[in-house]
Amino acid sequence: MMKISKFAAVSVLALTTVAGAAGAEEWRGWAIHPEDYPNTVAMQAFADKVAEVTEGRVTPTVYANGILGSQPDAIEQVRSGALAWANFNMGPMGEIVPATNVLSLPFIFRDVDQMHHAMDGAVGQQFSDALTEAGIVALSWYDSGSRSFYNTKKPIHSPADMEGMKFRVMNNDLYVQMVDQLGGNATPMAYGEVYQSLQTGVIDGAENNYPSYESSNHYEVAKYYSITNHLIIPECLCVAASVWEGVSDEDKVAIKAAAMESAQLQRQLWAEREGVSLEKVKASGVEVNNVDDPAAFQSAMGPVYDGFIAANPDLAQLIADIQATE
Repeated sequence: MMKISKFAAVSVLALTTVAGAAGAEEWRGWAIHPEDYPNTVAMQAFADKVAEVTEGRVTPTVYANGILGSQPDAIEQVRSGALAWANFNMGPMGEIVPATNVLSLPFIFRDVDQMHHAMDGAVGQQFSDALTEAGIVALSWYDSGSRSFYNTKKPIHSPADMEGMKFRVMNNDLYVQMVDQLGGNATPMAYGEVYQSLQTGVIDGAENNYPSYESSNHYEVAKYYSITNHLIIPECLCVAASVWEGVSDEDKVAIKAAAMESAQLQRQLWAEREGVSLEKVKASGVEVNNVDDPAAFQSAMGPVYDGFIAANPDLAQLIADIQATE
């Protein structure tokens, strides 16, 4: 099979498949994380398994570190079939697949275990169906942990502690509303700008999961991490619908099973990574606390949900289905 350097021109890298011997196909796959990150390790395990179970008819390749472009670019490449497969967070997917905005509602999941159960079942199938209509087939669901607030000033025990503080959020109006309803001032900002902005006082805090808080070194300048678990956003291991259509029924079954196996590995590795990150930040002197009254944070989201349902009445039942999942 012809090999192409990972550092070749993007116009070459964007090709979905490279024909090989006996009709084999190389699936080019997008990954934003480095090679040793839980998601990337699990993707590589999926790639190896697929090559094995299809006896080389399909040979996925993982291109890590976002070298094939940003997530918005990669989403469009998968939709068009220019890339064969990828691991996408659902946060930025809302503009293309509106139903996935439900997954960005604060406290939509009670905990990570409930998210896994919901996404592995009928709820996840509803999101899979919506993604398929947009040209993306979800094979399984990865974990991205739960997000909490951290800041440079003090522990957060109640929404009152957030009053007037500036928090960086991802560029999504739901996250802006979330912080505003909790009494803070939301500041959408590129992730790469957060460290310096915390250091210089442009912002007082941000929100993320343990591994990101640790790997970005934000814990060096924001020494208070308060566990709210306000966002639990799943990720998909997914394939271009146009590519999936060309796979035999027999290979589809085997590839789907490999994707589910990959998801279980990713979740295990993620949990281990979270534990390591938590211990590291605690050892550095970070003060980690549970909020005293989680219900106070959750109840503050009423206007966010009311506004979302008013604007998206067709998604009200999906929200109810998630909340009813045990």
